[in-house]
Amino acid sequence: MNITSVNNLQIKNLIKLRKSVERKKQGLIIIEGHHELEIAVMSGLQIKDLYYSKNFNKSNLTIPDSLNQNKIEVSENVFEKIAFRENPDGFLATAVLPKTDLNQIKLKKNSLVIVLEAVEKPGNLGAILRTADAVGADAFIISDPKTDIYNQNVIRSSLGTVFSNQIGAGANTEVLEWLHANKIKTIAATPDTDKIYTNSDFRGPAAIIIGTEHEGLSDFWLTQADEKIKIPMNGKIDSLNASVSAGVILFEAFRQRAKKS
Repeated sequence: MNITSVNNLQIKNLIKLRKSVERKKQGLIIIEGHHELEIAVMSGLQIKDLYYSKNFNKSNLTIPDSLNQNKIEVSENVFEKIAFRENPDGFLATAVLPKTDLNQIKLKKNSLVIVLEAVEKPGNLGAILRTADAVGADAFIISDPKTDIYNQNVIRSSLGTVFSNQIGAGANTEVLEWLHANKIKTIAATPDTDKIYTNSDFRGPAAIIIGTEHEGLSDFWLTQADEKIKIPMNGKIDSLNASVSAGVILFEAFRQRAKKS
């Protein structure tokens, strides 16, 4: 199949999918970029259609064998219309919207979980997803979500690790109930405590809970968490970017767990 007109109904529908409400309605997401698409395929995501333009494939990237039957070649002007990026590589696909039901998450015996409360900035979300992937976290939970987890900015800033992480989402109370049901210790990051994060024991089943950099965690998590920890700072401010805080604590958990094993 070859599409050369931007007025093609399939292309028009693809443009509609730029809106979160339309993605949810159709149960589809958009994945742009060869690297992100490869991770999505390796993670078992169900790809629906692959829109490909050889005019933009300057690096001669290959189409994954499993997607050849899904390939729809489009002209240069059509790809320019559907692409988000300034310098696209000629690969853009639609995929079935992944489920974020907490009960579908498969945990190991000694699970490491990260919980983000009310995160709004796609860049922060993407950066923390990359860190979670790097340390091998078992699950990534969005508590009281304020942004579309599968929007293009999250996919891009996460370098596709939004697909390699097990992701769940729910209201604060739902997330806490799920953590309790799975016997996971809850550890809240906040400057309002005396306990330094390196003095916490992350070797058992643990959930690290991070809030927004402006408001921090809500009273719900500060009162419900089993433990509160802080990152010591000697400067004029008492908070870090959420993705930096998550990275510091996650790699301490990674260090402790590697030492234990």
